[in-house]
Amino acid sequence: MDLKISAELLNKIPLLHGVESVLLQQLAQAMRVKKVGKKEFVIHKGEAGNELLFLIDGRLLVVNVSPDGRQTGLNFLTPGDFFGEQAVIDDLPRSASVMAVSNSILAGLPKTAAREFIFHNPVIAERMLRHISLKLRAATDFRALIAIPNAYERVLKLTEMLAKPAGQLLTIENMPTHEQLALMANTSRETVTRAFQLLQDEQVIEKESRRLVIRFPDKLNIIIQRIHNEKEGH
Repeated sequence: MDLKISAELLNKIPLLHGVESVLLQQLAQAMRVKKVGKKEFVIHKGEAGNELLFLIDGRLLVVNVSPDGRQTGLNFLTPGDFFGEQAVIDDLPRSASVMAVSNSILAGLPKTAAREFIFHNPVIAERMLRHISLKLRAATDFRALIAIPNAYERVLKLTEMLAKPAGQLLTIENMPTHEQLALMANTSRETVTRAFQLLQDEQVIEKESRRLVIRFPDKLNIIIQRIHNEKEGH
């Protein structure tokens, strides 16, 4: 069954929540639905940014592709997230590629309509600025992660970065695959597997289907520091 973009659906997207229903309906009418299969690229780095995209269903990975074809995962996108705003705003080419890691459904708002919507709605402009600020902070953290020379330490720090508080624990919902984590940590899938085996042996983590539970966050920090010190020869 084909998905219909409606004002009600758009109101569930954080960026658009609370916008007047008449305007949401206008946005819905201007949008086009796009379906992509797993491992398909939604956008490519360097191409023109002709639309602002919203993820309706599925899961995406923002990736940087080097001139020699190597891919580095930057961050995941989940339903309700939007992307492509940078090229829409500054008229420059796409700064990164986006790949589907599961079958996904997106809604695209044409560039002209997106710019008018952002620039003429102060609340949306403020939300967009906050979003861009968070992306810049995350990019700084990610650059620090990639600069870590030890692959095991990178994997464990990435795990810590992806986890969210859940009481006294940390959890990662919809846990990425080891292959996806390897892309983000700039290492091999086998290294990710060995790093998680270490955490399981130390009883730091538990796997619950697609959910990872970090039962002892403090112990995870101790292990990260231990690996760091071993690398430094302390």
